[in-house]
Amino acid sequence: MLIRIVEEKDVAALVELIQKDLGYDDAKEDFIRRQILKLDANRETVFVAEIYESVVGFIHVEKYSSIYFGPVGNILGLAVRKSFRNQGIGKQLLAAAENWTKEKDCIGMRLNSGSSRLNAHEFYRNQGYDSEKKQIRFMKVY
Repeated sequence: MLIRIVEEKDVAALVELIQKDLGYDDAKEDFIRRQILKLDANRETVFVAEIYESVVGFIHVEKYSSIYFGPVGNILGLAVRKSFRNQGIGKQLLAAAENWTKEKDCIGMRLNSGSSRLNAHEFYRNQGYDSEKKQIRFMKVY
C-alpha cells in the first residue's frame, strides 16, 4: 500500500468514496476536481491510500486555528472503501495526517464524526482519540 498526496487523476475514485462510503450522494466530479486543484498546501492536504494503482481511501486534513486555542489539525473527511476496511488503511491515513499536522506545528488533532457512525467512533477511540464533548452542529445553507 502507498500513502501519497492526492492528484487530479484521483478525482473519480474520490467521488466514488465520498458517495458510497461517506454517503454524500450529491458529490459531483467537477466540484471535487476544482477543490483538489485549489488546495493550499500550507493550510490543508489530502492523502490517498493506493493499492495496486487503485485509490481505496482518503483523508482530508487542515490546520485549524482559533483565538482561544491551537493550532490543531482538523480532519475534514476520512473514508476507506468498504471492501478494504479493517486492514489498517484508515490507521495509516490517520498517521499521515497526524505527521503532516506535527510538521505544521500543531498541538493536536480534532475531528467531528456523525452520531450514527458508531464503527468510526470505535476506530477513533482505538487510535487514541477521546470524545471530549457532545455538540449539535448548526448549519445554514444559502
